[in-house]
Amino acid sequence: MSTANTETMAGLRKPAPADAGLHELIRERWSPRAFSGAPVPRALLDSLVEAARWAPSCMNEQPWSFVLADRYADPEGYARLESALMEGNRVWAGRAPVLGIVVARLAFTRDGAPNRWALYDTGQAVAQLALQAVAAGLRVHQMGGFDADKARRLLGIPEGYEPVAALAVGYPGDARELSPELLARELAPRQRRPAGEWVHGSRWGGAWAPAAGGAVSET
Repeated sequence: MSTANTETMAGLRKPAPADAGLHELIRERWSPRAFSGAPVPRALLDSLVEAARWAPSCMNEQPWSFVLADRYADPEGYARLESALMEGNRVWAGRAPVLGIVVARLAFTRDGAPNRWALYDTGQAVAQLALQAVAAGLRVHQMGGFDADKARRLLGIPEGYEPVAALAVGYPGDARELSPELLARELAPRQRRPAGEWVHGSRWGGAWAPAAGGAVSET
């Protein structure tokens, strides 16, 4: 482990090594496992909720709901949420001062028809919340590793609503407090597939290659 890494593991930054210009909020957003136990002011949490509130959605349906618990304001509620996480996530997420479960309403309110965009729109709300967290000096780690049935039972989530993801929210912590295995994952380089593997030019399989003057060439 390098000296530089050791010195920066408290509040570790891992900006995206982007190939194109990105806004700083997007570059700085990542999903740490090292959280400080410091409480998060309610005003900052309200700003995260407000960011999610203004996410776009099909027919302005706004199908998302968030069940949130602050360890300091509601320790019993926090314990319920924590118990719904898989053990591998509890060992680190339990350090974060705020936990949440994100829920999607699966039908349109106007006619009860299935809303096939509900999960997509709920994800957009979480994405906006996560970026607002970066702006506030916080971090959000989204998790699929939780027991949806247990969350539904413990949190009273009604029929027609789907628990989608769990969240850990808090200030960045010291990565040296993680287990060796988790520390290695925390320090691993960030990676993404190159855009050429998943962006198609006007038809599936068409090459996306911006050319001079902003035109796109296809092969």
